[in-house]
Amino acid sequence: MGSELVVALVKYGLLALLWLFVIFAVRTVRSDLWGSGKPARPAAGTAARSSGKPAKRTAARRLVVTEGALAGTTISLGAAPVTLGRADDSTLVLTDDYASSRHARLVPGEDAWLVEDLGSTNGTYLGASKVTRPTPVPLGQPIRIGKTVMELRR
Repeated sequence: MGSELVVALVKYGLLALLWLFVIFAVRTVRSDLWGSGKPARPAAGTAARSSGKPAKRTAARRLVVTEGALAGTTISLGAAPVTLGRADDSTLVLTDDYASSRHARLVPGEDAWLVEDLGSTNGTYLGASKVTRPTPVPLGQPIRIGKTVMELRR
């Protein structure tokens, strides 16, 4: 009788673990395809622009893809944020298997552009550091999303 109880507990425990795995897998795929559902927090430096004060002009004038499937692609930078990801409405649509649909964005700050990860699955890297909050991007510093590497230039 005791061994039958142990077998039943193990069987139902494994079944519960399997269902937890399926739920987390579906949740991850859903957030990768349609976003996390949480509104994005405004990046640091955006408050000054919304308060009526003009933002200072940053030195970067363009975003250049240096490695990956889109190497050589250049985007002119203006006052609008630049969205990066696999979604069709992104400013730079990445054809990288390691990029999320809404992976990251570049936002003009007062003195520099800021890179912000938007809750991506595989992360955004500035140089060798993983981006965990809006971070200023120096000119020429590589921004890596999966196999795609880009940098800000004059």
